[in-house]
Amino acid sequence: MKAFSNIVKKVHLFLGITCGVLASISGLTGSMYVWQPEITSALNQRLLQRESTNTLSEKTLLKTSSELYRSQKDTIAKIFLPYREQETVSIIYKNGQTLYYHPETGVPLGKKSASIKLFEDLLKIHRSLGIPKIGKYIVGSSAIIFFLFLLTSGLFLWWKKYKSNFKKGIKIKWKRNRKRFNYDVHKSLGIFFSLPLAVMAFSGGYFTYNSYYKDGLKLIDGFIGNKQPEKKIEAGTGIDILHLLETPDNQYALRAIYFPQDGNEVYQFRYIKNRFINPGLRKTRELKLDNNSNTIYSSSFNDDPVSEQIAAQFYPIHIGEMAGMLGRILVFISGFVPLILFITGLRFYYFRTVR
Repeated sequence: MKAFSNIVKKVHLFLGITCGVLASISGLTGSMYVWQPEITSALNQRLLQRESTNTLSEKTLLKTSSELYRSQKDTIAKIFLPYREQETVSIIYKNGQTLYYHPETGVPLGKKSASIKLFEDLLKIHRSLGIPKIGKYIVGSSAIIFFLFLLTSGLFLWWKKYKSNFKKGIKIKWKRNRKRFNYDVHKSLGIFFSLPLAVMAFSGGYFTYNSYYKDGLKLIDGFIGNKQPEKKIEAGTGIDILHLLETPDNQYALRAIYFPQDGNEVYQFRYIKNRFINPGLRKTRELKLDNNSNTIYSSSFNDDPVSEQIAAQFYPIHIGEMAGMLGRILVFISGFVPLILFITGLRFYYFRTVR
């Protein structure tokens, strides 16, 4: 048993030095990104905020979007309707430029600001360290290793030492020497935040390995005998694109339209149940059409199997929005914990080994 414990200690130390660095970067950038909607909307009121957006009908928003599409359709790559902090309509053009438009009148409001770009870059660092292609695999793999090995090894070491005295295992004695205080902070924060960190790490891995997660979740469908029901729109059904732009969906709000580009001859329509941030389940709908306006894919939350419904919740769980403001605050605080654990872990190693 002692030999096993020594192995666990070495694993915990090695992973703390390696994955701990990546977890610290992901945690800090994630904490900052939690408040992205509030910060960007406050800094870009002219581009993003409109007092009347909450009272505008879905038909009005679609009408504005369809008129913008009619007048500029050959140059448009994506159209984004009001969603989260953005209460206006934005268009990303094929040349990479982004412009914002009034949701009712269609009047141009301006280009993407530096603060919006800053948070986009922050998200890239959070998800891929800003490294093209392989960055997301580095971050995703470190999140899974953090979840499977770093947290579990830390919990094992804590349990082995404090299983007969839980109170001592969570208590921080403030009036102690630097070495003992450093150790108390490390083991107490580690145990207090083990659950939120585990949830954040596991859900974070989804954004890199979503196909594997979904395959694993399909076991739930097989276990409960859940079969995907027939969709309201069958593949191959012809639908006019302008009709979708001008006709509101009875249950979902149109969130974004992706137009064919880079050899991908597909029109993609994404819908959301609630346009703005709300606690609870994230309910979406997706529709894909080919160049002949034939349906090649259709899904909606209410018709999806349980595995797909669960997969749709990884984002609101990861960022804390599923639990409302309290969830977001918890994620914000938890994001600083990996850095604190990394620093206190290094100091503990220094105090115990070097000195």
